[in-house]
Formats: sequence, structure tokens, C-alpha cells
Amino acid sequence: MNRTLLSASALFLALSLSGCGGEDVIVQNTSQKTKGQELVDLQQAYDKGIITKDEFEKQKQIVLDRK
Repeated sequence: MNRTLLSASALFLALSLSGCGGEDVIVQNTSQKTKGQELVDLQQAYDKGIITKDEFEKQKQIVLDRK
């Protein structure tokens, strides 16, 4: 639960900052999370209204495209 909240908070912060200066922010995976867990965290952030549908879809595609 705590890890999920931390991940969602970090994602929210990164997405919030992505609007500043017109530059994209790249969030690098510094943990050993699986793609599945990252997708669950994204879904939870979306369900809680932390991120928009567009932000969810963009971040989901980034996770899925990662090797």
C-alpha cells in the first residue's frame, strides 16, 4: 500500500512537472517493479483521479514499449 502510494505520488509529480517549460520529463525506472505492477499502479492513480485518461494512456504505452 505504502509503495503504491509512493509510486503514484512520484508519477503525479513527474506528470505535473511535464507541463513546465514545454519539455517532456522522462521517468526512469529505478526500482525492480514488473511491468504488471507499474500498470496496476497507473490504473490505481487513474481510478483515484490523480492522473487523467490521456496521462494514463500515455504512461501505459511507455511502460508497454519498454524492454
